Amino acid sequence: MTERQHATAPATDRLPRQRDAADLGRTQILVAVGTDKHPFDRLVGWLRDWHGGVADAVRLTVQHGHTAAPGLPDAVPFLGHDALQAAMATADLVVCHGGPATILEARRHGHLPIVVPRDPTRGEHVDDHQLLFARRLGAAGMVALCETREALTDALTAGLADPARFTVTADPDSARAQEAAVRRVGQIVEELVAASNAPRRRTWWRPWVRPDRAGADR
Repeated sequence: MTERQHATAPATDRLPRQRDAADLGRTQILVAVGTDKHPFDRLVGWLRDWHGGVADAVRLTVQHGHTAAPGLPDAVPFLGHDALQAAMATADLVVCHGGPATILEARRHGHLPIVVPRDPTRGEHVDDHQLLFARRLGAAGMVALCETREALTDALTAGLADPARFTVTADPDSARAQEAAVRRVGQIVEELVAASNAPRRRTWWRPWVRPDRAGADR
């Protein structure tokens, strides 16, 4: 099931806690795992382990969906559209799953998203459309693709040192062209995955054979 099909999943408009004086000088990171019903324990676990060593330098907000997120600060299961936009607008870095809509929203807010795509072989999704989509965008330089713990840690470390490395230029004309291209790539990937996963049609009729003699067609 695609991210589009999960658009009706439960959501809340509760905004993440706003920055206060204690957050000054801390890098604000938004993590969004989407609304898919499959847990994404791998990404949440990697973040939990990493955050333990940088808690004083980071303000972490995690939209964790159907994944348990004990021990992570400012965690919320779901965010409504407006709340997600507000969180992206104030974040220094955005980490997300490989959902096309989430990636587009992050780029629209000027972020080069750090993307960890869901892997169906680990029970994180029903198919591999996120892997195909994220790899295509990673090769084009439109996302920072992270498929391993080490790659994610390296990206976050680089982001803490210089958040500007994970921004994109706000140019309305080029942004529209890029978004149209991303949407088209997403459609192509989803169509290919759907075609490869479609069950083969079985022949429901039995060919009629004219018997040459009584009892020949048994």
